[in-house]
Amino acid sequence: MLVAVPSPGGLFMGIVTLIFGIIVMIFPKILKYLIGIYLIIVGLWAIIISL
Repeated sequence: MLVAVPSPGGLFMGIVTLIFGIIVMIFPKILKYLIGIYLIIVGLWAIIISL
C-alpha cells in the first residue's frame, strides 16, 4: 500500500508551473524551451531528493 507524503517542494513546483503557464499564454513560441527547463528542474529535484 502506497501512502502519498506531501513534500515541501510541492508548493515550489506549483508556483513554477503557474509562472510557466502564464509565460506560455503571453509568449506561445517559448513553450518548448520552458518545457525543457521544467523537465530538467523536476529531474534534478528528484535526483537530489533521492540522495
